[in-house]
Amino acid sequence: MRSSPLGLTVLSLLHLQPLHPYGIQRLIKQWGKDQVVNVSQRASLYRTIDRLLEAGLIAVRETSRDQQYPERTVYEVTDAGRTATRDWLREMLVAPRADYPEFPAALSFTMMLLPQEVAADLSARAAQVRARLGELEAAAGGARQLALPRVTMLEDEYRRAVLTAELDWLDAVTSDLRSGALTWDFETLAALARASS
Repeated sequence: MRSSPLGLTVLSLLHLQPLHPYGIQRLIKQWGKDQVVNVSQRASLYRTIDRLLEAGLIAVRETSRDQQYPERTVYEVTDAGRTATRDWLREMLVAPRADYPEFPAALSFTMMLLPQEVAADLSARAAQVRARLGELEAAAGGARQLALPRVTMLEDEYRRAVLTAELDWLDAVTSDLRSGALTWDFETLAALARASS
């Protein structure tokens, strides 16, 4: 089975204790892991559990039925799952994987808009990045008050560093757009494209 962030998350949580899918999803949200792993669709969690089970990385520990609830299956990590967790974690830490986020894709076609439109849009993005940074700073403050070990907040520390760098870049580009140091017109760029093809 190929590694995935959600697969790693499920395996890591099952290292702590056997859980049923609802318990896994609850811990993901409770611990803020939903900020770094996409669990917006419950079906993706169940598909991941099925793949881990099929690959022998997790096993059914027990299935129980309560009068008020549907049948609950509790899963536990296997020895193969423990090995896979370590392997996947080390692979993800060492080797940058090519992600294809939409923001760089949009940046590659900004010439389709007017410079003043891009300046306004990047300013709006900067405001959202500032707000997100504020939320992460508040979470970091809360973690410090609880005396949580730094290792429990490394993903937020990383996200703050990335967002800080993005904000610095957004502010610099927006400043260049507003001053006219960065400008373009579509006709000139279209002529360049025709000349190079």
